[in-house]
Amino acid sequence: MLDNTTRLLGQSKLMSEVRNLVEKVAASEANVLILGETGTGKELVARSIHENSDRKNGPFVPINCGAIPAELLESELFGHEKGAFTGAVSARKGRFELAEGGTLFLDEIGDMPLDMQVKILRVLQEKVFERVGGSKQIATDVRIIAATHQNLESQVDRNEFRRDLYYRLNVFPIETPPLRDRQDDLPILIDSMVAQFGSGGGHISFDEKSTEALQQCEWEGNVRELLNVIERLSVLYPAEIIDVERLPAKYRPSEPCTDVATETSSALNDMAEEVVDLKMTVQNFEASFIRKALELTAGNVSQAAAKLSLRRTTLVEKIRKYDINFA
Repeated sequence: MLDNTTRLLGQSKLMSEVRNLVEKVAASEANVLILGETGTGKELVARSIHENSDRKNGPFVPINCGAIPAELLESELFGHEKGAFTGAVSARKGRFELAEGGTLFLDEIGDMPLDMQVKILRVLQEKVFERVGGSKQIATDVRIIAATHQNLESQVDRNEFRRDLYYRLNVFPIETPPLRDRQDDLPILIDSMVAQFGSGGGHISFDEKSTEALQQCEWEGNVRELLNVIERLSVLYPAEIIDVERLPAKYRPSEPCTDVATETSSALNDMAEEVVDLKMTVQNFEASFIRKALELTAGNVSQAAAKLSLRRTTLVEKIRKYDINFA
């Protein structure tokens, strides 16, 4: 069993599979490639592997390969000697040396320049490197865990990522699932996040409807987006109950124009009992939908058009056609 499961919350099947893979690979020295969308917790998975491995007493050193300018990345990774370049007034260790005996986490490795990929490949193969401006070979004992939100196979096909490096890194792939695919984990995640932002006066809580509303969201930013929402609400409404109206507008459920199923069933029953002009029935339905949408939007034609998935000009034509008065 994992010694530290607090980072990988969730009871969904997808998260259980992630924890199972973490447990298995932590016991080995295999290179790991973590794949997943932005905000899905790739660094948390990497840290969990480290913390459950034989290297747990060594350092865990992360570096975002996409956040550092290409001309500085080599120095950040391998360090530099005094005078190696303008401004190098003293020797400096890089991330490989800082991670000695532990784990080096190469985040967003898909953004790493090709010339740097060659140097990473050499370290993986030979377990040695040189500082920038130096000639002394430095042996390294570091476990590599890499991560990316990009499709590396596609990058390989486009010659944007080295095929040999890809195979070196992709010994043990782990995919972090997007939040929209594990909505049942939301209540557990919310409780954990709420506790993070609680103060001496208590912390926020969510009623049933607001929790259900959050479970219906797409969460394009995944867990990171959810964390931002919880932090914002904790600041705005400390120690209060969050209902649907207090959620940011983006996360509130959209109100349906009408109960389509009920009206359709009623109309079909009427049609079974008497001969009805189909065209007239459809027009009556359409006019009813438009009136309801205008009512829900307080007569705002643009908003009503959006609810009905119509162009504004099309809705205006139909309002004139059915002589609908909504003023």
